Amino acid sequence: MTTRAGFVALIGEPNAGKSTLLNRMVGAKVSIVTHKVQTTRARIRGVAMAGDAQIVFVDTPGLFQPRRRLDRAMIAAAWGGAADADIIVLLVEAHRGITEGVERILDGLTDIGKGRRVALAINKIDRVEAPVLLGLSEELNARFNFERTFMISAERGYGTEDLRAWLGENLPEGPWLYPEDQIADLPMRMIAAEITREKLTLRLHQELPYQLTVETESWQERKDGSARIDQMIYVARDGHKGIILGKGGETIKAISQAARAELEEFLDRKVHLFLQVKVRPNWLEEAERYSEMGLDFRDGN
Repeated sequence: MTTRAGFVALIGEPNAGKSTLLNRMVGAKVSIVTHKVQTTRARIRGVAMAGDAQIVFVDTPGLFQPRRRLDRAMIAAAWGGAADADIIVLLVEAHRGITEGVERILDGLTDIGKGRRVALAINKIDRVEAPVLLGLSEELNARFNFERTFMISAERGYGTEDLRAWLGENLPEGPWLYPEDQIADLPMRMIAAEITREKLTLRLHQELPYQLTVETESWQERKDGSARIDQMIYVARDGHKGIILGKGGETIKAISQAARAELEEFLDRKVHLFLQVKVRPNWLEEAERYSEMGLDFRDGN
Protein backbone atom coordinates (compact mmCIF):
# COMPACT_ATOMS: atom_id res chain seq x y z
CA MET A 1 0.00 0.00 0.00
CA THR A 2 1.34 3.41 -0.99
CA THR A 3 0.49 6.00 1.65
CA ARG A 4 0.50 9.75 1.23
CA ALA A 5 0.67 12.54 3.78
CA GLY A 6 1.16 16.28 3.81
CA PHE A 7 -0.02 19.70 4.86
CA VAL A 8 -2.87 21.67 3.29
CA ALA A 9 -3.26 25.36 4.15
CA LEU A 10 -6.71 26.92 3.95
CA ILE A 11 -6.44 30.65 3.30
CA GLY A 12 -8.97 33.36 2.67
CA GLU A 13 -10.63 36.40 4.15
CA PRO A 14 -12.23 36.29 7.62
CA ASN A 15 -15.56 34.43 7.50
CA ALA A 16 -14.75 32.80 4.14
CA GLY A 17 -15.62 29.43 5.67
CA LYS A 18 -12.17 28.02 6.43
CA SER A 19 -13.02 26.76 9.91
CA THR A 20 -16.32 25.31 8.71
CA LEU A 21 -14.54 23.48 5.88
CA LEU A 22 -11.88 22.17 8.26
CA ASN A 23 -14.52 20.83 10.64
CA ARG A 24 -16.41 19.27 7.72
CA MET A 25 -13.28 17.55 6.42
CA VAL A 26 -12.15 16.28 9.82
CA GLY A 27 -15.64 15.25 10.89
CA ALA A 28 -15.33 16.89 14.30
CA LYS A 29 -15.21 20.37 15.70
CA VAL A 30 -11.56 21.33 16.01
CA SER A 31 -11.69 24.99 15.01
CA ILE A 32 -13.75 27.82 16.42
CA VAL A 33 -16.68 28.74 14.16
CA THR A 34 -18.75 31.85 14.86
CA HIS A 35 -20.50 34.66 13.06
CA LYS A 36 -17.71 37.00 14.13
CA VAL A 37 -14.72 37.74 11.90
CA GLN A 38 -11.11 37.14 12.91
CA THR A 39 -11.98 34.38 15.39
CA THR A 40 -9.27 31.89 14.40
CA ARG A 41 -5.95 32.97 15.90
CA ALA A 42 -3.62 29.98 16.04
CA ARG A 43 -2.75 27.71 13.13
CA ILE A 44 -5.04 24.86 14.13
CA ARG A 45 -4.22 21.58 12.45
CA GLY A 46 -6.99 19.10 11.82
CA VAL A 47 -6.22 15.64 10.49
CA ALA A 48 -8.45 13.96 7.88
CA MET A 49 -8.16 10.72 5.94
CA ALA A 50 -8.83 10.31 2.21
CA GLY A 51 -8.31 6.67 1.29
CA ASP A 52 -4.64 5.90 1.92
CA ALA A 53 -3.76 9.58 2.30
CA GLN A 54 -3.57 11.59 5.51
CA ILE A 55 -4.41 15.27 5.05
CA VAL A 56 -3.16 17.61 7.76
CA PHE A 57 -5.12 20.84 7.49
CA VAL A 58 -3.65 24.13 8.65
CA ASP A 59 -6.59 26.42 9.41
CA THR A 60 -5.02 29.85 9.25
CA PRO A 61 -6.36 33.15 10.58
CA GLY A 62 -8.32 35.12 8.01
CA LEU A 63 -6.21 37.46 5.91
CA PHE A 64 -7.25 41.06 6.47
CA GLN A 65 -5.77 44.56 6.80
CA PRO A 66 -3.90 44.57 10.15
CA ARG A 67 -4.31 47.44 12.61
CA ARG A 68 -2.44 46.32 15.75
CA ARG A 69 0.17 43.88 17.02
CA LEU A 70 -2.23 40.93 17.43
CA ASP A 71 -3.53 41.47 13.87
CA ARG A 72 0.00 41.51 12.46
CA ALA A 73 0.93 38.33 14.35
CA MET A 74 -2.21 36.62 12.99
CA ILE A 75 -1.41 37.66 9.41
CA ALA A 76 2.16 36.37 9.76
CA ALA A 77 0.78 33.06 11.06
CA ALA A 78 -1.58 32.81 8.08
CA TRP A 79 1.08 33.38 5.43
CA GLY A 80 3.53 31.22 7.40
CA GLY A 81 1.01 28.37 7.32
CA ALA A 82 0.66 28.77 3.55
CA ALA A 83 4.43 28.89 3.01
CA ASP A 84 4.88 25.63 4.96
CA ALA A 85 2.14 23.71 3.14
CA ASP A 86 2.31 21.18 0.32
CA ILE A 87 -0.99 22.43 -1.12
CA ILE A 88 -2.76 25.77 -0.64
CA VAL A 89 -6.54 26.12 -0.98
CA LEU A 90 -7.89 29.65 -1.40
CA LEU A 91 -11.49 30.03 -0.25
CA VAL A 92 -13.55 32.81 -1.81
CA GLU A 93 -17.16 33.56 -0.90
CA ALA A 94 -19.36 33.20 -3.97
CA HIS A 95 -21.73 36.03 -3.06
CA ARG A 96 -18.96 38.51 -2.21
CA GLY A 97 -16.71 37.82 -5.19
CA ILE A 98 -13.36 39.56 -5.64
CA THR A 99 -13.21 42.03 -2.77
CA GLU A 100 -10.25 44.25 -1.83
CA GLY A 101 -9.20 41.52 0.61
CA VAL A 102 -9.25 38.84 -2.09
CA GLU A 103 -7.22 41.18 -4.31
CA ARG A 104 -4.53 41.43 -1.59
CA ILE A 105 -4.48 37.64 -1.15
CA LEU A 106 -4.10 37.11 -4.91
CA ASP A 107 -1.14 39.50 -4.86
CA GLY A 108 0.41 37.54 -1.95
CA LEU A 109 -0.08 34.24 -3.79
CA THR A 110 2.14 35.49 -6.59
CA ASP A 111 5.13 34.82 -4.31
CA ILE A 112 3.87 32.25 -1.80
CA GLY A 113 2.25 30.10 -4.51
CA LYS A 114 5.44 29.60 -6.51
CA GLY A 115 6.52 25.97 -6.66
CA ARG A 116 3.48 24.56 -4.86
CA ARG A 117 0.02 23.42 -5.86
CA VAL A 118 -2.72 25.98 -5.34
CA ALA A 119 -6.42 25.18 -5.69
CA LEU A 120 -9.43 27.49 -5.63
CA ALA A 121 -12.56 26.68 -3.65
CA ILE A 122 -15.53 28.96 -4.28
CA ASN A 123 -17.61 28.58 -1.13
CA LYS A 124 -21.27 29.26 -0.26
CA ILE A 125 -22.34 28.40 -3.82
CA ASP A 126 -25.97 28.05 -2.70
CA ARG A 127 -26.15 31.84 -2.36
CA VAL A 128 -25.73 32.73 -6.06
CA GLU A 129 -26.94 31.61 -9.49
CA ALA A 130 -24.84 29.40 -11.79
CA PRO A 131 -23.90 32.16 -14.31
CA VAL A 132 -22.46 34.29 -11.48
CA LEU A 133 -20.41 31.33 -10.25
CA LEU A 134 -19.00 30.63 -13.69
CA GLY A 135 -18.13 34.29 -14.22
CA LEU A 136 -16.37 34.48 -10.85
CA SER A 137 -14.43 31.28 -11.56
CA GLU A 138 -13.26 32.59 -14.94
CA GLU A 139 -12.19 35.93 -13.46
CA LEU A 140 -10.24 34.35 -10.59
CA ASN A 141 -8.51 31.83 -12.87
CA ALA A 142 -7.51 34.67 -15.18
CA ARG A 143 -5.83 36.35 -12.20
CA PHE A 144 -3.96 33.26 -10.92
CA ASN A 145 -3.10 29.89 -12.44
CA PHE A 146 -5.07 27.63 -10.05
CA GLU A 147 -4.47 23.93 -10.57
CA ARG A 148 -8.12 23.07 -9.88
CA THR A 149 -11.32 24.93 -9.08
CA PHE A 150 -13.97 23.48 -6.77
CA MET A 151 -17.50 24.74 -6.23
CA ILE A 152 -18.45 23.96 -2.63
CA SER A 153 -20.68 24.66 0.31
CA ALA A 154 -18.62 23.92 3.41
CA GLU A 155 -21.70 24.28 5.59
CA ARG A 156 -23.89 21.87 3.60
CA GLY A 157 -21.13 19.58 2.36
CA TYR A 158 -21.64 20.14 -1.39
CA GLY A 159 -18.45 19.43 -3.35
CA THR A 160 -16.32 18.86 -0.27
CA GLU A 161 -15.76 15.15 -0.94
CA ASP A 162 -14.39 15.94 -4.42
CA LEU A 163 -12.00 18.43 -2.83
CA ARG A 164 -10.94 15.92 -0.16
CA ALA A 165 -10.29 13.21 -2.78
CA TRP A 166 -8.20 15.57 -4.95
CA LEU A 167 -6.14 16.70 -1.99
CA GLY A 168 -5.47 13.10 -0.97
CA GLU A 169 -4.37 12.15 -4.49
CA ASN A 170 -1.95 15.08 -4.78
CA LEU A 171 -0.10 14.95 -1.47
CA PRO A 172 3.45 13.56 -1.54
CA GLU A 173 4.03 9.86 -0.97
CA GLY A 174 5.22 9.03 2.51
CA PRO A 175 4.21 7.64 5.91
CA TRP A 176 1.35 9.16 7.88
CA LEU A 177 2.34 11.95 10.23
CA TYR A 178 -0.17 11.17 12.99
CA PRO A 179 -1.98 8.12 14.41
CA GLU A 180 -5.02 7.22 12.29
CA ASP A 181 -7.50 8.13 15.04
CA GLN A 182 -6.01 11.55 15.88
CA ILE A 183 -8.02 14.54 14.65
CA ALA A 184 -5.91 17.49 15.84
CA ASP A 185 -2.44 18.22 17.11
CA LEU A 186 -3.45 21.03 19.44
CA PRO A 187 -3.06 20.21 23.12
CA MET A 188 -6.40 19.64 24.85
CA ARG A 189 -5.72 22.63 27.11
CA MET A 190 -5.72 24.90 24.07
CA ILE A 191 -8.80 23.26 22.51
CA ALA A 192 -10.63 23.78 25.82
CA ALA A 193 -9.62 27.45 25.85
CA GLU A 194 -10.82 27.84 22.25
CA ILE A 195 -14.21 26.34 23.11
CA THR A 196 -14.69 28.83 25.97
CA ARG A 197 -13.52 31.71 23.78
CA GLU A 198 -16.08 30.70 21.15
CA LYS A 199 -18.88 30.88 23.72
CA LEU A 200 -17.68 34.32 24.79
CA THR A 201 -17.60 35.45 21.16
CA LEU A 202 -21.11 34.20 20.51
CA ARG A 203 -22.53 35.75 23.66
CA LEU A 204 -20.85 39.14 23.53
CA HIS A 205 -21.01 41.82 20.87
CA GLN A 206 -19.09 44.61 19.17
CA GLU A 207 -15.31 44.83 19.73
CA LEU A 208 -15.04 43.03 23.06
CA PRO A 209 -14.30 39.51 21.71
CA TYR A 210 -11.07 40.77 20.14
CA GLN A 211 -10.01 42.41 23.41
CA LEU A 212 -10.01 39.13 25.35
CA THR A 213 -8.20 35.84 25.45
CA VAL A 214 -8.72 32.60 27.38
CA GLU A 215 -6.03 30.41 28.93
CA THR A 216 -6.41 27.01 30.58
CA GLU A 217 -4.49 27.44 33.82
CA SER A 218 -4.91 23.92 35.22
CA TRP A 219 -6.31 20.55 34.19
CA GLN A 220 -6.80 17.94 36.90
CA GLU A 221 -7.82 14.35 36.23
CA ARG A 222 -10.14 13.12 39.00
CA LYS A 223 -10.52 9.60 40.37
CA ASP A 224 -14.12 9.32 39.13
CA GLY A 225 -12.97 9.84 35.51
CA SER A 226 -14.05 13.47 35.31
CA ALA A 227 -11.78 16.47 34.73
CA ARG A 228 -11.53 19.77 36.58
CA ILE A 229 -10.57 22.60 34.24
CA ASP A 230 -9.67 26.08 35.53
CA GLN A 231 -9.52 28.87 32.97
CA MET A 232 -8.63 32.56 33.11
CA ILE A 233 -10.28 35.11 30.84
CA TYR A 234 -7.98 38.10 30.30
CA VAL A 235 -9.56 41.43 29.34
CA ALA A 236 -8.05 44.86 28.72
CA ARG A 237 -10.40 47.05 30.80
CA ASP A 238 -12.46 46.99 33.99
CA GLY A 239 -15.60 47.69 31.96
CA HIS A 240 -14.98 44.53 29.93
CA LYS A 241 -14.87 42.46 33.11
CA GLY A 242 -18.31 43.74 34.08
CA ILE A 243 -19.73 42.88 30.66
CA ILE A 244 -18.44 39.29 30.89
CA LEU A 245 -19.69 38.79 34.45
CA GLY A 246 -23.13 40.26 33.71
CA LYS A 247 -25.78 41.24 36.22
CA GLY A 248 -25.45 38.98 39.24
CA GLY A 249 -22.92 36.84 37.34
CA GLU A 250 -25.60 35.69 34.86
CA THR A 251 -23.50 36.12 31.71
CA ILE A 252 -20.43 34.23 32.86
CA LYS A 253 -22.65 31.50 34.28
CA ALA A 254 -24.34 31.01 30.90
CA ILE A 255 -20.99 31.04 29.09
CA SER A 256 -19.57 28.50 31.55
CA GLN A 257 -22.57 26.18 31.12
CA ALA A 258 -22.37 26.32 27.31
CA ALA A 259 -18.60 25.72 27.28
CA ARG A 260 -18.87 22.88 29.82
CA ALA A 261 -21.61 21.15 27.79
CA GLU A 262 -19.49 21.25 24.63
CA LEU A 263 -16.37 20.11 26.47
CA GLU A 264 -18.26 17.14 27.92
CA GLU A 265 -19.50 16.20 24.46
CA PHE A 266 -16.01 16.60 22.98
CA LEU A 267 -14.27 14.62 25.75
CA ASP A 268 -17.14 12.18 26.29
CA ARG A 269 -16.94 12.55 30.08
CA LYS A 270 -17.99 14.84 32.92
CA VAL A 271 -16.22 18.19 33.20
CA HIS A 272 -16.06 20.64 36.11
CA LEU A 273 -15.28 24.04 34.53
CA PHE A 274 -14.27 27.07 36.60
CA LEU A 275 -13.88 30.48 34.94
CA GLN A 276 -12.28 33.62 36.32
CA VAL A 277 -11.90 37.05 34.74
CA LYS A 278 -8.75 39.14 35.20
CA VAL A 279 -8.07 42.66 33.96
CA ARG A 280 -4.65 42.99 32.30
CA PRO A 281 -4.60 46.33 30.47
CA ASN A 282 -1.55 45.44 28.37
CA TRP A 283 -2.20 41.77 27.60
CA LEU A 284 -2.07 42.53 23.87
CA GLU A 285 1.58 43.52 24.39
CA GLU A 286 2.60 40.46 26.48
CA ALA A 287 4.68 37.81 24.71
CA GLU A 288 3.36 35.07 27.02
CA ARG A 289 -0.24 35.61 25.88
CA TYR A 290 0.83 35.17 22.24
CA SER A 291 2.65 31.93 23.04
CA GLU A 292 -0.55 30.58 24.62
CA MET A 293 -2.37 31.33 21.33
CA GLY A 294 0.31 29.65 19.22
CA LEU A 295 1.40 32.98 17.73
CA ASP A 296 4.86 34.57 17.57
CA PHE A 297 4.97 37.85 19.53
CA ARG A 298 7.79 39.11 17.28
CA ASP A 299 5.57 38.79 14.21
CA GLY A 300 3.47 41.64 15.59
CA ASN A 301 6.26 44.19 15.17
